[in-house]
Amino acid sequence: MTSTPLSPLQPEDFDALDLILEDLRERYDETPQWEFCEGFMAAVICGRKPIAPEEYLSVLLDIGEDGEGSFADEAQKEAFMALWNRRWDEVTAALDAEDVRNLSDEKAYSPEVLDVRGMMLSLSPEERAEALQGEEEEDGPLPAFGQVWALGFMFAVESWPEEWVAPAKDKEAVKALDAGLEAIVALTEDDTGPAEVSAYGPDEEGGEEPPPSMSMARMEAFGEALWAVYDLRALWRSIGPRVETVRVEATPGRNDPCPCGSGKKYKKCHGMT
Repeated sequence: MTSTPLSPLQPEDFDALDLILEDLRERYDETPQWEFCEGFMAAVICGRKPIAPEEYLSVLLDIGEDGEGSFADEAQKEAFMALWNRRWDEVTAALDAEDVRNLSDEKAYSPEVLDVRGMMLSLSPEERAEALQGEEEEDGPLPAFGQVWALGFMFAVESWPEEWVAPAKDKEAVKALDAGLEAIVALTEDDTGPAEVSAYGPDEEGGEEPPPSMSMARMEAFGEALWAVYDLRALWRSIGPRVETVRVEATPGRNDPCPCGSGKKYKKCHGMT
């Protein structure tokens, strides 16, 4: 029986996720923003090892029996997981689509990323001061486009490092893995270039063009990072899950001393069983 795919998330659905995360942050102040979660999700999806939700959510949100974070109640947990699973299926379908040739394709993976700097530039000086409320001075410059998403992706990679090591003998796989991760790591850095382009066009046809908020190099790096996610997904699917090494203790020779320390030969002691 073929299951019906879950519907893509709409803006109001992302707003609902933000509200849940904000509520979780009241009980665990290190609860990340959704953009970080989005990057984390992409890494878990395209990683080599299938990871169960109870395992990766305890890492991402510190939710679990011993974690500090927690949902307010079962209803909030169900609401979050319903939205999470819909987004998971949407991202998976995008990364597995075989005929995507351009990132502008409606089937392509398009992460939910905020252009915070662009949003601030669109505000009046008074509105900007009220929105910041000293956060820029306390926490450093506003995040560059795609930076939080990339940090979330690399957080997942660093949480399961053994699953992000290509077989040493497969030089092509090692090269592909290094190139893919380098493209995403580059996005974790700040955008220090001149503001030349905007992440998004006007809100409506004929509307005012938003002010440039990022360098052209940043826009290109973002595209390279998205293609890297596709490459990493394809890489691990071609290699398959890591096989655990089974270590077997060497069996003593028949005339060797028995390892139990009895002083007898192995054949006269545990070798008889």
